[in-house]
Amino acid sequence: MNLLPTLIQVLPAADWLALVLFFAAWAGYATFARRRSTVRPSLLALTNRERVRWMLQTTLRDNRVIDGVVVQNLSTSPSFFASTTILIIGGLLAVLSTTEQASAIVQEIPFAARTSVLVFDLKIVLLTAVFVYAFFRFTWSLRQYTFGALLVAAAPPHEAFADEGRRNAFASRAGRVMGLAAETFNDGLRAYYMAFAAVAWFFSPWAFMAGTAGVVFVLYRREFHSDVLAVLAEGGD
Repeated sequence: MNLLPTLIQVLPAADWLALVLFFAAWAGYATFARRRSTVRPSLLALTNRERVRWMLQTTLRDNRVIDGVVVQNLSTSPSFFASTTILIIGGLLAVLSTTEQASAIVQEIPFAARTSVLVFDLKIVLLTAVFVYAFFRFTWSLRQYTFGALLVAAAPPHEAFADEGRRNAFASRAGRVMGLAAETFNDGLRAYYMAFAAVAWFFSPWAFMAGTAGVVFVLYRREFHSDVLAVLAEGGD
């Protein structure tokens, strides 16, 4: 009966506000980016267009070794991040087993907030949850790249396409699979960015809120106003 009030009292109001802002900004920006990309192309939307073009070129080649190599190279990034994330999660779990010593060390950092061991545990748990989410996104991206590799390997020879409509349909389908893999990988990278905002919570809830706002701003600038976006947009139809 009294469990909920007890949980609420664990953290001050400012910390709860920072947590709500963190998750709302993360989920809100992801939704905003998807909808905004339909009006103003994002970095991901433009690269997805190039993936469809790539798959169209694949259907015109007899030898598709280069396409297999490209898929393999693309899949190395989520594989690397998934392996790295496992190490990070292991380190965070190790910190949870020695929270009193770790909390004392963190409190020695200038400007770091002095909190109870329980609150320190909650901060570590938040970071762990963020990286667990990132791990699942990276591994799912890796699997999707294997599905894309299967489509490339299963593509019939270019002369087997009866008309351009079927060729374009295959390129669109295969390009979309590659795009989904890239989008999932992007979700994992976004989690890494948000983890940096969560680290600011060790200093204060106000730093946490400022870090969250700063990370969202950086993500927005890179996805919708970066130099590479302008270069990719030059290749539009």
